[in-house]
Amino acid sequence: MPGTDQTQPLGHEVIQGYLRTLDGSPGVYRMLDSESRVLYVGKARNLKARVSSYARPTGHSPRIARMISNTASMMFLTTRTETEALLLEQNLIKQLKPKFNVLLRDDKSFPNILVTTDHDYPQIKKHRGAKKEKGAYYGPFASAGAVNRTLNQLQRVFLLRDCSNSQFESRTRPCLQHQIKRCSAPCVGKISAADYAQTVRDAQKFLSGKTTDIQGRLAAEMAQASEDMEFERAAALRDRIKALTQVQTAQGINPRNVTEADIIALHLQDGQACVQVFFIRSGQNWGNHDYYPRVGDDVDAAEVLEAFVGQFYDTREPPRQLILSNEIENPDLMAEALGTKIDRKVEILVPQRGEKAELIDSALRNARESLARKMAESATQTKLLRGIAEAFDLEAVPERIEVYDNSHIQGAYAVGAMIVAGPEGLMKNQYRKFNIRGDSLTPGDDFGMMKEVLTRRFKRLIKEDPERKEGHWPDLLLIDGGAGQVSAVREIMREYGVEDIPMVGVAKGEDRDAGKEEFYRTGKPVKALRHNDPVLYFIQRLRDEAHRFAIGTHRAKRAKSVGATPLDDVPGVGAARKRALLAHFGSAKAVSRANLSDLKAVDGVSDALAETIYAYFHEGA
Repeated sequence: MPGTDQTQPLGHEVIQGYLRTLDGSPGVYRMLDSESRVLYVGKARNLKARVSSYARPTGHSPRIARMISNTASMMFLTTRTETEALLLEQNLIKQLKPKFNVLLRDDKSFPNILVTTDHDYPQIKKHRGAKKEKGAYYGPFASAGAVNRTLNQLQRVFLLRDCSNSQFESRTRPCLQHQIKRCSAPCVGKISAADYAQTVRDAQKFLSGKTTDIQGRLAAEMAQASEDMEFERAAALRDRIKALTQVQTAQGINPRNVTEADIIALHLQDGQACVQVFFIRSGQNWGNHDYYPRVGDDVDAAEVLEAFVGQFYDTREPPRQLILSNEIENPDLMAEALGTKIDRKVEILVPQRGEKAELIDSALRNARESLARKMAESATQTKLLRGIAEAFDLEAVPERIEVYDNSHIQGAYAVGAMIVAGPEGLMKNQYRKFNIRGDSLTPGDDFGMMKEVLTRRFKRLIKEDPERKEGHWPDLLLIDGGAGQVSAVREIMREYGVEDIPMVGVAKGEDRDAGKEEFYRTGKPVKALRHNDPVLYFIQRLRDEAHRFAIGTHRAKRAKSVGATPLDDVPGVGAARKRALLAHFGSAKAVSRANLSDLKAVDGVSDALAETIYAYFHEGA
């Protein structure tokens, strides 16, 4: 087998050497460079046939030719079927992020609407993540904004509560939501259990697409209330019908004959791609989202769209239909792979006429416009990065800028924050937060906090990427502070032998006004930029974003600490039992003083758990 030293041959001759050991099995192959970094992951119905195509010295596109020329070794995994190979390929691409694969870079989960079923008066709320709570889930929605808009309108129409169970149980009078006509106040008996249950059923019907039935029934109730001269009730029903109509109008695209599908449209231009996805569920448009997969100059639409579909649904449940703008390379295989994951049929369509084609046209228009905006923003970003290099005499235009900030209240709940920016703008998946651990720090010691943050950051970088080949090392550090902060950071860097990364301290200037910032660098005079300089505005935005992220992290830590109780540390006491204990005794302190028989009397607390709780609070007493 070929080795991996620098003197070994590369390219099609190396690949040719593997053909002797391969057969016609389906499977997945990996192409690696001389330093064992994965260049490409692919799947094949017949591994020997696929690898032999790479062994030819000519006939390849420029991208594939570059990939072959860099190949020093290969790895193989055989599978039972080509479907298994496809699923494994997409999983490995997402894990390994190979240089020559089309790569989907945004992998966040999507929110749902949850109508809970663990209470006599169900709650309606936004939910993201694993579906562990009992209830009916509706989604996915394209964004938190799409969910919030729908929830706001649903509360106006159906007046369902959005408060937590503990808030519900503690109410003695209606809250603001009732006063602004967004909740029927079941917490204080303003609506009967039967009537509330009916509004829950109506909300679930709406979320399932049965809007006509609801509007008809509300209209009949309004007419009857008017006839009975219950004009206030009739007006309330009129407002609910109006709100229901607004929900449907705000959705924009309202397909007539498509009940459950994702509309996926691709636009390619100048080596860049935008994929627009519309989520259609229960005959309603639940928002759209744009994606910018990493592509090469010579990839075609079929390859990009197949890679996108495979990676997009690797961790998501596909709908019954995928309606695509372009054919993909293996539509039947992809449909079988997606159907296998969820144990039901998935249909892949590329419509040419009719309503589905109209939906694709709308998604394509959005994709074109989104990519045009993205390319314009990217050009502006590149110009700003060049401006930073010129302003601070950098040797090269920075590809990765890291900005650091701290947040605390007199030293309490201290956190550090790092944001990252590059040629494509803010890289939010690279943001990091640091819980300050230094017990010996003086409260409010910003230097000490920054030292801890930078120490942890660069110790990890040196350990995980000592050769600086993974793209995680910064080209420029922006520090919130003046000469003292810059000097402290420089000392930290020297301790770790990192002295080649430029850094700039950003300090408020005269009167601490924005626009009068002063910039501090080691061994150079203080610098200021023109008041209307775009580079100054850019740095201000970066600093403000770091501050926003640090403040948000600090508030979350403080809120978590405020809501914490000693019960959180008791083995076997989860959220439900914690609520039951607090509801029964009134406080964690009362729980800690309770005797064993009282603990056993709490609903949901077993004798064994009662003994565990009692022992936890009375150990050594």
